[in-house]
Amino acid sequence: MLARGQRNAPPFTMSPPRLTADFWVQAYLTRLRLADIACFVVRRGDATAGAVLVKQSPLDGTARLFQRQFDLMTDRRAWICVATGPESEIDAFLARERARDPDLWIVEVEDRAGRHLLDEQGLDG
Repeated sequence: MLARGQRNAPPFTMSPPRLTADFWVQAYLTRLRLADIACFVVRRGDATAGAVLVKQSPLDGTARLFQRQFDLMTDRRAWICVATGPESEIDAFLARERARDPDLWIVEVEDRAGRHLLDEQGLDG
């Protein structure tokens, strides 16, 4: 029974739990190390809710930059390549982002084959 003046409210739905940024980064680094892929944290952001950027360098002077974004088509978060180019340009972009967002995490992955493991199951959280 509803209280007087209360309307029928839509059913409450909970969003799926999210991992903290620190927990996700530590798990990601572990997965990379287990695959013998060099990786390190360039910038440590907010432990609970900082955004994470992943720079992948094939050690040839170029780099790719990945960011997690919400995909409206699949209703999921996915890693998207947001920039590709000379490593110096990617580094300049990251410097601007660091200045703008103090909570930002930056993880660098170095692998000549271009592996980053972001497309593996379990890393989309």
